[in-house]
Amino acid sequence: MENQKIAVFPGSFDPITLGHESVIRRALPLFDKIIVAIGINADKRCMFPVETRLAFIRELFQGESKVETDCFNSLTADYCKHRHIHFLLRGLRTAADFEFERIVGLSNKLLHPELETVFLLTDNQYSFVNSSVVRDILAHGGSPAAFVPERVNRMIQEYISSKA
Repeated sequence: MENQKIAVFPGSFDPITLGHESVIRRALPLFDKIIVAIGINADKRCMFPVETRLAFIRELFQGESKVETDCFNSLTADYCKHRHIHFLLRGLRTAADFEFERIVGLSNKLLHPELETVFLLTDNQYSFVNSSVVRDILAHGGSPAAFVPERVNRMIQEYISSKA
């Protein structure tokens, strides 16, 4: 594992979107493994429980041996340091994303000097997609089918039906 190129792709993934999926799939040739890690933030209200979000990700990448899931309740840099991971994967949709991610990346580098942040530009067709939009659509009874992978959409519909 020491010589492997392992990246962490952190986020809330509430839920995982087509944009997230695109970044992960496009990054697969760059790394030996990508850990899609859900950061648990007690201050953030999530629509889906952590186990459900992990299930969405596992279903989406079922059969892809280079994708692993995890969750953590610490600073991302500390999680990476603890796991001996030296790459952080981030997707960029807009210039505003870049500025925010640049600051976070520099902060992470101070906390974990061996941690390099790798940015991938989001595909144009997903540049407006984010989990907040999906949650808003769901909160208003709409379908997120245009924003999330088909497998995840089915699971979301099952989850919502089970809560009704």
